[in-house]
Amino acid sequence: MTTLTYAHWRDVPEAVWHWPSFSPAEIACRGTGTLKINTEAMDALQRLRNRLAKPLIVLSAYRSPEHNRAVGGAPASRHMQGTAFDIAMSNHDPVAFEQAARSVGFLGFGYYPRSGFMHIDLGPARSWGEPFAVRATAFATETPPAREVLADSRTLRGGGAAGVATVGAAGVEVVQEVMAEAQSSIQPLVPYLDTLRWLFIAVALGGIAIAIHARIDDWKRGRR
Repeated sequence: MTTLTYAHWRDVPEAVWHWPSFSPAEIACRGTGTLKINTEAMDALQRLRNRLAKPLIVLSAYRSPEHNRAVGGAPASRHMQGTAFDIAMSNHDPVAFEQAARSVGFLGFGYYPRSGFMHIDLGPARSWGEPFAVRATAFATETPPAREVLADSRTLRGGGAAGVATVGAAGVEVVQEVMAEAQSSIQPLVPYLDTLRWLFIAVALGGIAIAIHARIDDWKRGRR
C-alpha cells in the first residue's frame, strides 16, 4: 500500500495521478485543500466506477485532522487515512451500489439515507447507520438518448410531401401537353387537369412550409 501526501491538490504531478474518472480536487480535503493519496483505496474507487459505468459523486474523501474535527468526524476516521469515501446516492440504487462496492474490495459501510450518501472504506469489515429503503425501481443503465428515426422525422415527412407533390405537378403538366395534341374528343378533360396541377402545387408549398417549421422547431430543441 502506497500513500502520497501533498500540501495542496494542485501540487500533484500529472504523472502520479492514475485514476481517470476522478480529479485530485475531488479527493482532496474540502477544508484545507491538502491531499493524501492512498493508492489501494483509489484503485478500488476506480474499479467501482468502472463496474457501475456511471459517475460517482464524491462528497467527502480525504480529510485533514483539523477538518475532520470541524465536521464532527470520528476521532479515528478512515477519511484521515485517505481510505474512505462518502458517495452520493442520487444517481445510484443503494443496493446495487453496495454490492458493487463489496465486490471491488470495500469492507466498511455507513448508511446515511437522510443525507443521501453512503460511506465506504477499506475496512475493517463493519457497518452502521439506518439502511436505505429498497427502491421499487432501480436505476436503469444510463444510455445516450436515441437518435431521431428518419421515418418519424417531421422534417423528412414535410420534405417528402413537397417532393411527391412537385413530381405530381410536373406529371400533370406533361399529360396536359400530350392531351393538347390529342383529338378534340378528349379536350374537355384539360381544365380538370389544370386544376389538379394547381392542387399538386399547393400541396408542395404546404409540404415545404411544414419542413421549414419542423426544422426551426428541431433547432430550438437542440436537434441539430
